[in-house]
Amino acid sequence: MTYKGLPVMLLLAACTSSPKQSDTDKQNDAAGQNGQGGNGRVEQAAAPDTSGMVWIPEGSFMMGTNNPEFPDASPVHPVTVNGFWMDAHEVTNAQYAEFVEATGYVTVAERALDPADFPGVAPEMLVPGSAVFSPPDHRVSLDNPLQWWRYVPGASWKQPFGPQQSGELDPGAPVVQVCYEDALAYAKWAGKRLPTEAEWEYAALGGNPGHTYYWGDELKPGGEWAANIFQGNFPEGNTSEDGFTGVAPVKSFPPNPYGLYDMEGNVWEWCNDFYRPDYYRNSPSDNPKGPADSYDPAEPNAVKRVQRGGSFLCSDQYCIRYKPRSRGKGEVSSASNNLGFRCVADAPPPPEPKS
Repeated sequence: MTYKGLPVMLLLAACTSSPKQSDTDKQNDAAGQNGQGGNGRVEQAAAPDTSGMVWIPEGSFMMGTNNPEFPDASPVHPVTVNGFWMDAHEVTNAQYAEFVEATGYVTVAERALDPADFPGVAPEMLVPGSAVFSPPDHRVSLDNPLQWWRYVPGASWKQPFGPQQSGELDPGAPVVQVCYEDALAYAKWAGKRLPTEAEWEYAALGGNPGHTYYWGDELKPGGEWAANIFQGNFPEGNTSEDGFTGVAPVKSFPPNPYGLYDMEGNVWEWCNDFYRPDYYRNSPSDNPKGPADSYDPAEPNAVKRVQRGGSFLCSDQYCIRYKPRSRGKGEVSSASNNLGFRCVADAPPPPEPKS
């Protein structure tokens, strides 16, 4: 997911100008310093609360794929990860609201825009907002995302579709419209962190590598949809056969063997790794944490992080990256109403069951 380089109205969906390239530590240290509560910083929790999390045991697996549909996910290479805790589901609106209430944090999409970051753009257009999926009412070619994405002033995690949306925010649905910085700030407050790409893939596979889909080899096992993805003709003809037109509440579909929900579809999830399409060629085998910097030849000046899992807009017709081992990417200050996250934590494993 990225909107940099597109015409100006969707360019504004990035919320602010792209940050300059910097090392991982500098970006991580900067995140969370723009809240408006207390001294303006998000304090690190002393220890994570692992209730609502799942223990993922240490292990080794073959990461990546030789599927030609996903050239940036090759070659296949061996990876070992330490054990870690992972949120059983994506961070919800209720959880994010608790964080905002405690810290006064203001997300990137809610902050004022600096005209210096957008030369040539009329000042009246420089209002906070974000990108919203807005399907046309007729068939269109799939080569221009501007036909189904638009910048909506006032769109944020509180109002994912903008001020005109009706109804209350579902507390049990994944929080969306969060940039990388917004996700990182929450993780810091919770005493957690964002997963590495290797951790995310290892956990998502659930110990069952080699399937066509994360859940198995049938798209609809037993005739039932196993994930919240797009059915029908994209982008205008969503038949909502899985029961949802947009984001589904967490735990609406069965978990994987580890007990993790929505590791495919529903909303894209931020990982901590910088994105490079060539990283797998020289990735270390022991707990890889991603490259030292970001590079996407399609947008060489944009700083991007890996996103995983696909969203409710993915299908075999468009955006096939809800499938196993595929990779997504996003400019770090971009948000949308199909982008969220979940956290992981470094804490002692659960006690062994008594015999």
